[in-house]
Amino acid sequence: MMSKYELALVINGQLEEDAKAAALEKVQGYITRFGGTVTNVDDWGKKRFAYPINKQNEGYYYFIAFESEDSNCPNELEDNVRIMEQVVRYLVVKQEA
Repeated sequence: MMSKYELALVINGQLEEDAKAAALEKVQGYITRFGGTVTNVDDWGKKRFAYPINKQNEGYYYFIAFESEDSNCPNELEDNVRIMEQVVRYLVVKQEA
């Protein structure tokens, strides 16, 4: 059975356009590599943080919806996104059916 998930992703606000696109591409690559299918990428653009995170005041916000039959996909995704330098914050949430 396909489960639906959403990944909230905040990427470093000081990255150049191509580095930001490469980081986003890498995350989507992880999703497909671990058996998921990206259904939607919602780009919220650059936003200011409520408080400084790692001495940064702003970041690029993305919401990536994806589906996967493999219940291990979100865990594998988190393990890989966690160690990416460009990612400031992330959260994977399972959507209710």
